[in-house]
Parts: sequence; structure tokens; C-alpha cells
Amino acid sequence: MPEAWWKERVFYQIYPRSFQDSNGDGIGDLRGIISRLDYLKSLDVGAVWLCPVYDSPNADMGYDIRDYEKIMAEFGTMEDFDELLREMHSRDIKLVMDLVVNHSSDEHRWFVESRSSRENPYRDYYIWRDGKDGREPNNWASFFTPSAWSYDEGTGQWYLHLFSEKQPDLNWENPSVREEVYSMINRWFDRGVDGFRMDVITVIAKAPGLPDGKGAPGAGGYVFSPEHFAFQPKLHEYLREMRRRCFDGRDCMCVGETSFVNTENANSLVGDGRELDLLFQFDLMDMDGEGSKWNAIPLDVPKLKRIVAAWQGAIDWNTLFLGNHDQPRVVSRFGDTSSEELWKRSAKCLATLMYLQRGTPFIYQGEELGMTNAPFETREQLRDVEELNLLALCSSEAELEWAWRGIKAKGRDNARTPMQWSAGENADFTTGEPWIMLNPNYTDINAEAEEGDPDSVLNYYRALIALRNSTPALLRGDWRELLPESGQVVAYTRGLDGEEYAVLCNLSRESAPLPCRLGDFGEPVLSNMPADPAAETLRPYEAQVLKKG
Repeated sequence: MPEAWWKERVFYQIYPRSFQDSNGDGIGDLRGIISRLDYLKSLDVGAVWLCPVYDSPNADMGYDIRDYEKIMAEFGTMEDFDELLREMHSRDIKLVMDLVVNHSSDEHRWFVESRSSRENPYRDYYIWRDGKDGREPNNWASFFTPSAWSYDEGTGQWYLHLFSEKQPDLNWENPSVREEVYSMINRWFDRGVDGFRMDVITVIAKAPGLPDGKGAPGAGGYVFSPEHFAFQPKLHEYLREMRRRCFDGRDCMCVGETSFVNTENANSLVGDGRELDLLFQFDLMDMDGEGSKWNAIPLDVPKLKRIVAAWQGAIDWNTLFLGNHDQPRVVSRFGDTSSEELWKRSAKCLATLMYLQRGTPFIYQGEELGMTNAPFETREQLRDVEELNLLALCSSEAELEWAWRGIKAKGRDNARTPMQWSAGENADFTTGEPWIMLNPNYTDINAEAEEGDPDSVLNYYRALIALRNSTPALLRGDWRELLPESGQVVAYTRGLDGEEYAVLCNLSRESAPLPCRLGDFGEPVLSNMPADPAAETLRPYEAQVLKKG
């Protein structure tokens, strides 16, 4: 029986606003994506995850949806979308849309109706409550603001928003809400899309009665309370219903952004007959922050190894990623940008480590070029609501210094600077003024320059993807950890039907000892440095893929 298509293909995530502008307004768009599809095909990309292109006021860069079945004017028209879909399918590239249904925009017609009066039929589409003692209904903090509640003067009640106040949470308890969502999903399927990535899907169900959180209070005395909104009992009921009503019987896929998932509960979501095909776990994304996302700490290789091994053992098929639109640039975060040589070598090393594991690779745009964090210096250069809210909460110079260190290291805008296509004007992203600053290093790091360099990060990605896609053991083989005792080297084997490969990656600035000669692991088939079979060390950020004889 053939494998599901989403296991066999490499995914490429596109952040439309920053990928390619076609009309000179400084904002990427659908026709810009169409113009770059041959570039994706040259990478042997088999599927695209497209961040939201729906109509939105952009309070959270498209994750606040005003109309689920209309294209944002900045991005184009529905006719442009249909052409994009046709052109992708003609190149055998699948299209996966972003599905944002924990919340809508406060400008969505449902919410406009909902807040018009307590008697409106749409009132129960959202979560409205009376206050307590002149304050919010409970003490919950949101992801973006101190309080998860906003007061509506017109109707005298509070509404829940786990994210921005312009992103009111939908009430999944209401069957009418679920019917609206399922009908919308099915209309997109009927249009020809191949699947959905489900944004923050594990928080759609809330605890009955919305009780106060019991944790340590943060800003304003509010408590971040995932125990009351993540993985609640009705979550599985809703996801099973969605699966049955929308996904079953279609040749499609769904991958969930599963906040607060762990190795113990993951199998309740994925696997044969379960609600999701794939999930994005956060253990790797959270491993370099202590107490706060903004407290960036150096990479802890033994910790990374424990996380990788735990997830490879916990579920049968993983998502393989180190970056996305919500994370800083991979090579700046986990690699070494102190010199051109180490930048290039560490970018290749990280790709080797991640994308040859058992699972489906998800490459974020620009990662294949080794794009880095941008040198943001002023509030005016920032666009991300999360970063701006963080600065707004600072009440001292010391807090501002701490916040800026965090933004420069971990801020989401780092991943949202325009794609670096060439050293030409505005990196050939736009003929106008880019909506967000270009990284000044685009004159050196860009697709055109790397295209002609056989040693480039881009061409290494091509070789890596080609090796994975053409090698059954690297596609479908089992995964086993190698060198678990090493504090510098992440190593594993992939094996199938007697064929076995060893993957060795030194994630440090220092040479790493090996327990034997490199040649004892096998013959090199891919490396970011010339292999020395007699060597008993791996050089800084050296990556080797070896086939056992």
C-alpha cells in the first residue's frame, strides 16, 4: 500500500507578505508566489503551507480573519488564488492552507453582530461573560496582553481573547459555530486545496465555568492558565467531529499547531484513525528560554538530543522543523554567524540534523539560503504585535534593555523580513518600499548568488532533499540514536530492508571526539565538509551522512 502523500513530500512554508511582490506596493502577493513556483520546483518541494491569505485587518498579520472566504486585497483576488492553485498542481505541488478557527477578527461580521446586542443571534458565537466585582470574569492572562478579557461598553459584558483584543475567541460549545467552520473548510476543499495547517488548535475547548488560574500572577496580576484552555476534555470531541465532517474520504491532510502537547498525550491526537495526521510540537522551540520566551539562552546540545530522541520514540511520524513565521531565523538561533565559514557550515549542519529524521520536513522560506536575524534597532522598524506589546509593558530602562535583547534574539519579525532573491534593488522582492525592513545582508545572502555557487547553502539543501527523496531508508526507515553520551554530536541511524545510514552532526564550535574512525560508520554520501575516513573527530559544525557497507 502506498504511503500517504504527505509522508513522501517536503513542505515549504510561505509567508506571503514577505515572499514576492508583483505590483510594487511593497507587500508580497499571490501573483508573486506564482512567479516563483519554478524556484520551489527546483528545490524538489512537493507541498506548500501557505500562511493566511484571507481578508484581514492585519492586527496579527493575517491571523485575525475578517472573512474566511475572501482573499486579502493586498494579496490579490480569488481568481489569482485559483490560478496559483492550478499552477502548483500542474507542477505536482500540493497546497495546504492555514486554518485559524480558535478566534476571528473583531471585524468579522459574526463578531460585529455578536457585540451589537445581548439578544443578537450571533451573541453566542463568542465567549461573553459578566464581570466579577467590577473586574474581568476571571484572572486569565492572554498570550499577547496582560488580560485575556476586553470590556464592551455597548453591551456591558466582557469577551474572551486568548491573543490580541482584536482576536475574540470563537465559542466552540455552540453547534452553529462548528457548522459554520465545517462548511467553510469543505468549500475550500471543493475549490481544490489539499489540506490545512490548524492554528493553535489545541486551545479551542475551554474548561467548563472558566475558573480562575492558580499559577503565579504576571503583569497586572493576571495568570497564564493553559490548564483551563489547553487540551480540555471536549477537544477530542470537536476534532473527531471535524475529521468526520471534513477530512474523511478525501485525499488530503491536516497538521495541527498543538500548543502544550507532550510525548505522553501526542498519540491521543495522531496515528491511525485519530484526529490529526501530523502535529507541530513546541519542545524544540521552547528549549532555549527559561521563565520567558524572551530569555534567550545558548543552545544546550544534550537537551536538544533528549527532545529529538523522545519525540522520535513517542509517535510514528513527526514534523521536522526548526523555524517558521513565529520563530527567529534558525542559523542565528541555533547555529553560528560569527564568520562566513561557520554561518554556512552551521546552516548546512542544522538542515542535515533535522531533515533526515523520520518524519515530514517543513522548510521555512529563506532557511534554504541561510537567512539570518535582522538588526532591528528601533520601535518604528517593528511590525509584530507581540513585540510591540512587550515594549509597551516596559516601565524602566532595564526592562527595555531586556526586552530589546529578547526581540533581537527571538522576535517574530526576524522571520518576516523579505525574501532575499538577489543583490539588486530591494533584493528583487519589490520595486516599491518593503512593508518591513530588508536585512542589509541581502547583498551577500541571496538566491541568485547562491544559485551559481556549488558550495552554497541553497545547493546543499537541494542535495539534501534529493538524497532524502530518492533513498527509501531515509524516507521510511526506522530511527535509532547514535552516540547518546556525546555532549556535542547529534547522531542517529536510519535503516530499512538491510540498508542503513548514519547521520552525524557536531553542533558546537569545538571539534568533537568520535569513539572510532569516521570511516567505520560507512562511506560518505553527503557532507558539508570533505570527509576524512581516518578522522576520529568531527570538526566544528561538521555534518556527515554515511552509508554502511
